[in-house]
Amino acid sequence: MEKLIEVKEVGRFIKGGDVKKVFNMMRTAKVIGALMLALSFGQQVFAQAESPKEDDFFKIMKVPAPEGTILEVGGLCTLPNGSLAVTTRRGDIFIVENPTSQHPFFRKFASGLHEVLGAAYKDGALYVVQRGELTKLVDTNMDGKADVFETVYAWPLSGNYHEYSFGPKLAPDGTFFVTLNLGFPPDWWHPKSLVPYRGWALNITENGTVTPWAAGFRSPCGISMIDGQLWYSDNQGDWVGSGSIMPVNKGAFMGHPASLVWTNLPNSPLKLTSEQFFAKNNPRIEFDKNGQPFKPLNIVDEKFKTEFEAKKEIPELQVPAVWLPHGILGISNSEIVKIPDGVFGPFAGQLLVCDQGQSMVDRVFLEKINGEYQGAAWAFRSGFQSGIVRLAWLPDGSLATGETNRGWGSAGEATMGLQRLIWNNKTPFEMRAIRAMPDGFEIEFTKPVDRKVAEDIASYSVESYIYKYQAVYGSPPVNNQKCIITGVKVSEDGLKARLVISNLRQHYIHTITLDGIRDSENYFNLVHPTAYYSLNNIPEGAKLSMSDVSTKNSAKTPAAPVKVAPVNGKPLKTTAALPVKALTYDDVKPLLAKNTCSACHNPDAKQVGPAFKDIAKRGYTVAQIVALIKNPKPEHWPDYSTPMPPMPQVANADAVKIATWIRSLK
Repeated sequence: MEKLIEVKEVGRFIKGGDVKKVFNMMRTAKVIGALMLALSFGQQVFAQAESPKEDDFFKIMKVPAPEGTILEVGGLCTLPNGSLAVTTRRGDIFIVENPTSQHPFFRKFASGLHEVLGAAYKDGALYVVQRGELTKLVDTNMDGKADVFETVYAWPLSGNYHEYSFGPKLAPDGTFFVTLNLGFPPDWWHPKSLVPYRGWALNITENGTVTPWAAGFRSPCGISMIDGQLWYSDNQGDWVGSGSIMPVNKGAFMGHPASLVWTNLPNSPLKLTSEQFFAKNNPRIEFDKNGQPFKPLNIVDEKFKTEFEAKKEIPELQVPAVWLPHGILGISNSEIVKIPDGVFGPFAGQLLVCDQGQSMVDRVFLEKINGEYQGAAWAFRSGFQSGIVRLAWLPDGSLATGETNRGWGSAGEATMGLQRLIWNNKTPFEMRAIRAMPDGFEIEFTKPVDRKVAEDIASYSVESYIYKYQAVYGSPPVNNQKCIITGVKVSEDGLKARLVISNLRQHYIHTITLDGIRDSENYFNLVHPTAYYSLNNIPEGAKLSMSDVSTKNSAKTPAAPVKVAPVNGKPLKTTAALPVKALTYDDVKPLLAKNTCSACHNPDAKQVGPAFKDIAKRGYTVAQIVALIKNPKPEHWPDYSTPMPPMPQVANADAVKIATWIRSLK
């Protein structure tokens, strides 16, 4: 009879939506009755208990453009009257009036320009960056179209297809910043600075006076001005192990050595040369008459292992403030914006970073330790229709996203477009911030946590790793280490949890996962339970006493490894046996996400890389696919502009399952 009463009680709470009480009752001694009820209600229990997702708080809405408009967005700029200036890769500029309405009006302001990849407004004029110059546009007769096109400053071009130009960004003193992409010669192994100031940031005054500002950029699409400080993000590639955001200070070296060939030019604030860089890193490199290293670079002789080791030899090197792990928080990070006060709820003052390849937006919390920026990054909103390269705040507090895949490929069903991200004024359960502590991290939440699970060490896991600083394309995560959590202290209001960790590692990325944390009101999961904190410096200060923390740990001992069939003659060890039944997409989807495969590949459609079904058509064996995961052959896919980096970090058991599933698509 007591169990039947328990069942009725659980049923009442389910129908009333009180999920926390359901879970609490299922943890009691009368769990049998609760389980009986779960069986009788089938999936109803799980439907009621499902935690909110991104879309429950931040909606994506399309900004409809006139039929036939080719809107491969390269730049966005909100004008003083609330209209939105939209520039395109194809050389058009539109002024979108009433961009937040259901029927915005698109007016063509200018056309015939060359690849317009940014815009800024100043004193009644629109300033844009074309491939070869900073241009001022003015509508003097007020007919809605530009009639004055003035070259502010033109920089050299070699004609190489990859010499993109980004900006401008308006500095507090009224000057402009632009960044210039490196070229990619077809007969070269690495990008190259073919003409002066490729791979540089330039500061340009309104009258055309130019000051070289910083060198070492690779593909700096994400130029941004945040609180008077120039920032940028770059694409993964050679000398760029993964995406990140970095402040750009005058005289800094941002990491890619190709642009150092121009540091001997007048007014260069940086004196580091290519020869000096490689002498410190790889003394066997030979140079041509222009100071460019001969190909191929012999990476076996490279001395540097990480940016932080390189900085000991090269003080001018700027290390990432916050890493954006490749394939997780994007593959080609772009513009950075600050969330204004009163917008997007508890995240005001933090940064958002968009990504072209994965069509997503990340969130970043920054702090300064020992005078240097560092902080945490999370996924924020995915599911956009195409790759995002530009962001702009609109008068109603929504965020405009300018999109294009330009042939590189991107997640989403469209090749281009304009969308808005809108907050519905509901607060999601999230980690609001993570702060470094002398003995671990303090995690701040947007809502109070359930104290019982928050004081259990098993609710948390932390690992650390870093990326290589090397001449090959990108880097796998290396030097992985599990961090040992020895205690946790939850604040009285339930809004903070301080983790005590015995093996913090300076200069490493710390993956902080809170799968066990629930909010105190509804017992919901965090919308995004994993954060990535870049621990450039460990702060000084008092450490927590172990008498002040909870050491409860309900974790179970993990299962022992099970031996499975060998692959390529080498035995494997894994905690799970190889599949005995046909694998489905749902079976491998977690593995594809975990190993960042889904960042570039889609089951059915071309994305950054070929569709899995197209790979299956090649007829590779399981062993061949496993080998290609570890050591890709970009020459097998000449129609794709972004080469796949080596993935030696993928566990053999995961690779075999993925390969087996791909084979089944044939």
